[in-house]
Amino acid sequence: MRTRTHTLTDSPYGLLTLVADEGVLCGLYMTDQRHRPPEESFGDRDHTPFPEVVEQLQAYFDGELKEFTFEVRLHGTPFQRTVWDQLRRIPYGETRSYGALADALGSPGASRAVGLANGRNPIGIVVPCHRVVGAGGSLTGYGGGLERKQRLLDFESGAALF
Repeated sequence: MRTRTHTLTDSPYGLLTLVADEGVLCGLYMTDQRHRPPEESFGDRDHTPFPEVVEQLQAYFDGELKEFTFEVRLHGTPFQRTVWDQLRRIPYGETRSYGALADALGSPGASRAVGLANGRNPIGIVVPCHRVVGAGGSLTGYGGGLERKQRLLDFESGAALF
């Protein structure tokens, strides 16, 4: 049986819950996030934060890091994992539409399925689902809320610094 642990860390977007599976990040959840798993699934609380993850998150929030390099473990269906892999390819400060992601997957009619997979992303910010927008650049759903999504996009575009 795998060992899960979690810790809490503060951010400009509120408290973040980091979940690790055998020491590898498998969840990053915001307070009041849609599709947030129940707390009891996070495992025991580890009061010594995951140092590499916390360090890179802090560097990201400080505007010094644009790409995370620590290992992640994404639990989901094969299709979800394929979508999440595409999300990790969206460069810092850029956005892609659901349709563009579906095209990149070779399934141009799958933008709705891409949106559903995007909404189930278990490692927000690190797997940048906030970089996905609607057709024409419209701001659409985000598990952490549209206000947080806009703030993340503004931050990455340089429009807002903390």
